[in-house]
Amino acid sequence: MSDIYQTPKANLEAETSSSDNFGSIEQGIRGDYRFYISEVLNEAWEKTSGAKGTFWLAIIIYIAISIGLSIVSQIFLAIIANVTANNETIVILFSIVFQLLFNIVLLPVGMGLVILGIRRSAGASIQAGSIMGYFSSMFRLFFTYLLLTVMILIGFLLLIIPGIYLSVAYYFALPLVAEKGLRPWEAMEISRKAISKRWFTMFFFFIILSLIIIASMIPLGIGLIWTLPMSLIAYGIIYRNMFGIRDETLVE
Repeated sequence: MSDIYQTPKANLEAETSSSDNFGSIEQGIRGDYRFYISEVLNEAWEKTSGAKGTFWLAIIIYIAISIGLSIVSQIFLAIIANVTANNETIVILFSIVFQLLFNIVLLPVGMGLVILGIRRSAGASIQAGSIMGYFSSMFRLFFTYLLLTVMILIGFLLLIIPGIYLSVAYYFALPLVAEKGLRPWEAMEISRKAISKRWFTMFFFFIILSLIIIASMIPLGIGLIWTLPMSLIAYGIIYRNMFGIRDETLVE
């Protein structure tokens, strides 16, 4: 993948104007950001205090929307199956269409959860209902999701290692689209370039965070009350340090 890339001037100027919000796109691409796993987890744990209820209400909203969409799609598929006399081809076609619509609607809500963690990382006020505020980006998010999925699949076909690399490197592409308003390929390249400067740190961060979440599930999943909000805040802290946060994101 080519390293020839120039970040749009307008975006860089917008980011550097918010220097008080930690990093910037320009700094992220240069690798000029602080990222120590222990520091991120410690800060995330501290910021979880007093925020668990808001995060869990937001998570419940996300789950409810997901379940609601699944129920609606199943009802429509049952109707279509009856009308078309169980024509397998038509049912499969509509299943794909409903899955696409499911992702188009759910991606902005998921990014709302992520941005809730970003806001908390900066000490801004958080409200569960704010996760519904990113539907204006839903088509750009969906196209980004499709594009990065294709790139990662191609990477896995090319001896697996490129796929593993891209799976980690594109980790911030979607929030860059939602929070910064970047175009899909632009966001993917900025995420890749920034994360590549600390790729192994990010890789081991994922492993450690995954182990923490798995361990928290052992006593009847009770530990998830703390670890899920903490993981979202940790994600927000890394994003904050890499790319900074727009002033508009921090204002309700």
